[in-house]
Amino acid sequence: MKASKVRVVVAAVVFIVLCIGLIAGVQLGTLSGFGWGTIAALCPLGALTTMIATKALVPRAVVSLVVMALLVLLVGRAFCGWACPVPLLERLRGFFRSPKRRRELERARREEIQGAAKSELGCGRGCGSCGGCGEARAEARAKLDSRHYVLGGALLSAAVFGFPVFCLVCPIGLSFATVLLLWRLFAAGDMTWSVVLIPAMLVVELVLLRKWCSRICPLAGLMNLASRFSRTWRPVIDDAKCLETAKGTPCSLCAVACEADINLRHPELGEHSLADCTRCRACVDACPSGAVSMPFLARKGAGAGPSAVRIADGGAGAAGASAGPSVAWIADEGGADAGSSASEGAAGVGACGGAAAATALAASDVRGASSSASGGEGAAAASMASTASTGDARLDGGGKESVR
Repeated sequence: MKASKVRVVVAAVVFIVLCIGLIAGVQLGTLSGFGWGTIAALCPLGALTTMIATKALVPRAVVSLVVMALLVLLVGRAFCGWACPVPLLERLRGFFRSPKRRRELERARREEIQGAAKSELGCGRGCGSCGGCGEARAEARAKLDSRHYVLGGALLSAAVFGFPVFCLVCPIGLSFATVLLLWRLFAAGDMTWSVVLIPAMLVVELVLLRKWCSRICPLAGLMNLASRFSRTWRPVIDDAKCLETAKGTPCSLCAVACEADINLRHPELGEHSLADCTRCRACVDACPSGAVSMPFLARKGAGAGPSAVRIADGGAGAAGASAGPSVAWIADEGGADAGSSASEGAAGVGACGGAAAATALAASDVRGASSSASGGEGAAAASMASTASTGDARLDGGGKESVR
């Protein structure tokens, strides 16, 4: 079973169990404040705004913040991907779209992301590995995160009004309140304005604020501040298996599948960084070559980094398989290994994962990469023949190729 289905089941079970406890009067609470008896935990944002509103340190609120910080350091924003009801409700919203409309949206998203990958690989609009667009996107992302502005507004409003104002419009609280109000309406005939107002607010937020999780949610913004220091269970790419680095094929299906708008293969092109990873494993399931994994702790130097494949003479073909005088560069800042192959009439850098190390400099300032080549006298002769015809490869006395 794919992780996406497991996440839906887990989130649905958590929501249903807490709703049953709320209706039955069992002291389980909701996701805004849950526990059993005297053991309880508060929503970290609610705990923080409560202390600001009351201008006092509340022990239970402090403990809740500490627990939240520790959990985020361990599993990042896993709460958003596995327990929060908002993504679940957004999935329900998708069922109201026609199948044709859903296919159109999916196709548009895939084409947009893969188009950016083609540009980075140098086989799209010809910008190659300049990195200009990616650097501009990364700079804008570093300067502006709208969720932090909403978070600041939530904290400021609590200080001004002496009440956690955001809790009135939090979709998590509105979800449980809607269930409770509807139950009272049908079970006891308890009809109030809240029966209309609260569900209407929830519908408005889900329909009009479609980017709630990635651009508005202050709780996600708060967890983002702590998850920047999390290093466990982060997705990493094996460059030896990745289609983009191994074959020069623009894929980026991991970015298409990511609900947090993270581009794992080209991080500089994503709307968010790995600090917003929800550990949903969508990228792992989407990768056609099995190159994405989520180890407990990634080895040093592993992970996704900007990669580029550039065709020097305009020849067609993927990296490591170019014909004629074409030369391809594989640039990877993740420290991955690369193998090289030399054949008669061709010189190029092959797919990543060989025994040699190919080191790339900055995208727009690519000066060269070094890789080791093995072979007998015939391979050396072929390399020298290719050097004489293209002028792009040199063979030193130690049997190493330097591709510039």
